[in-house]
Amino acid sequence: MSRPRTVLAIETSCDETAAAVLREFGDVVAHEIFSQAQIHSAFGGVVPEVASRNHLESLPFVVGRVLDKIRPGDLDAVAATTGPGLATALLVGAAAAKGIAIGAGVPFLAVNHIEGHLLSPFFGGEEIPAHIALVVSGGHTLLFDVEGFGKYNLLGRTRDDAAGEAFDKVAKLLGLGYPGGAEIDRLARGGDPGRFDFPRGMLDSGDFQFSFSGLKTSVRIFLEKGFPERDLPDICASFQRAVVDVLVAKTFRAAQAQNRNIISISGGVSTNACLRESAEQAAEKNRVSLRFAPDGLRTDNALMIAYAAAHHLAAGHSHPCDTDIRPNFDPASICS
Repeated sequence: MSRPRTVLAIETSCDETAAAVLREFGDVVAHEIFSQAQIHSAFGGVVPEVASRNHLESLPFVVGRVLDKIRPGDLDAVAATTGPGLATALLVGAAAAKGIAIGAGVPFLAVNHIEGHLLSPFFGGEEIPAHIALVVSGGHTLLFDVEGFGKYNLLGRTRDDAAGEAFDKVAKLLGLGYPGGAEIDRLARGGDPGRFDFPRGMLDSGDFQFSFSGLKTSVRIFLEKGFPERDLPDICASFQRAVVDVLVAKTFRAAQAQNRNIISISGGVSTNACLRESAEQAAEKNRVSLRFAPDGLRTDNALMIAYAAAHHLAAGHSHPCDTDIRPNFDPASICS
C-alpha cells in the first residue's frame, strides 16, 4: 500500500501568514496562522507594504513550525496561493513555495484563493458534490454553480463593494475600528434589526448580481444626522440585516434556478451569526442541505489551500515554477 500523499501549503494573500501540512484530504498534520490584524488596526485597514514586510519576517518561522511535523522526503507537493490578493503579499508566499518545491524536487501547485474558500465547506471529503456556493469575504462576494471539483460556473458577483468590505467601511463610520465585521456582529446581537430601514441593493434585480455601495452610502447619510450612542446596536443590527437579506435571498433563488439541493457558504463573512442563522432557517424551509466551512477555515488560512491542492494533485495537476501571481480575480482562472 502506498503512503498517503502529503502537501505543504502557504497562504499570504492578504494579512494572514499561514502554512499547513495535509495528508490526503483531511488528515491535518500541522496548521499555523500568524495574524496581522492588530498591526493593521492602527491604520484602519490593510496596508500592502506593511503586510508584505510582515510576511517576510514571519513566514520562515510559520513554515518551519509545520515542516517540523514531517520527515524529510515526505512531501509530495508544495502549494501556494497565487491570487487573487495583494500583489506584494502573494509574491512572498509564492516565491517561498516555489523554492521549497524546487529544493524538495516535488511539483508546485498554484492555487486560487477563491477556490480554496469555495471548497472549504467540504474539507475532508474526496468528492465535491454539485451545489450552489456563496463565497463572501472582505474582498469578494461571488455566487457559483458547482458541478464538482474544477467545474465552477460564476452566476453573479458584486458590482462594487464586497459584503465584508461594506461591513468594515460601516464599522469605520461608526467608530468601531478595524476589522469591523466582528464588532458589528457582536453589537447587533443586542439590537433591533427592524428599527431602521436600510436599502436592500439589487434584491429584486432578477439576476444573481450584488451591490452594497448604496447601502453603505445610505448608512453614511443616516449617521451624518447624528445619533445617540444607545442606538448603536439597532443601527448595527439593521445594517447587518440588510446585507444578510440580500445574500440569503439570492443564494437560495440560485439553488432553485439551478435545481441544486446543497448550498455552501464560505469566506470570512460566513462567521457572521445573523448570516448563519438566516441561512439555516431558509435551508430548513426550502429543504436544502447547508454546508459551512469548519471552525478555523472560514477566514484566510492555509488548510483550505492545502485541501484544494490535494484535489489538484489527485487530478494529476502541477504548475511551472515560473507561474505568475494573479492579484485580480479573473473568473476564467477557475471557472470551467
